[in-house]
Amino acid sequence: MDALALLKEDHDTIKKILMHLECTTENGVRTREEFYTRVKHELQVHEAIEEEILYPALKEHPRANGLVLEAYREHHVVDVVMAELDETAFDDETWSARFTVLKENLEHHIDEEESEMFEQCRQVFDADELQELGDEMEARKEELESASAA
Repeated sequence: MDALALLKEDHDTIKKILMHLECTTENGVRTREEFYTRVKHELQVHEAIEEEILYPALKEHPRANGLVLEAYREHHVVDVVMAELDETAFDDETWSARFTVLKENLEHHIDEEESEMFEQCRQVFDADELQELGDEMEARKEELESASAA
């Protein structure tokens, strides 16, 4: 699978889960916990394939270096907010505010990736290279999925 198509699928899945999570309330603790667990897992796998495979390959191209460095920082911010959410009870009144910060950061990151970074990828990688990166990312994703299921 093409690397950008794989990432777009992941982004769509994450946005869908975020939408469901946004509709939860303090009273829907079990539902909130279920969706949060799902989005956290999706993000961990997604971050891993980007940081282990795509970002290093893209960073080799000088014009893309700044974008890649920014993407790493955005991942870090999301990780920090998720760590705060992990420490917050699902029925805590501050949970929604923290979730909103997470969602807004993720939406910004996704929008930037799908516009600027995807465009940069299309400029520096040909179709075969995007396919190879996608195959490698897909294999790593399956490996991470299998490990978490065990």
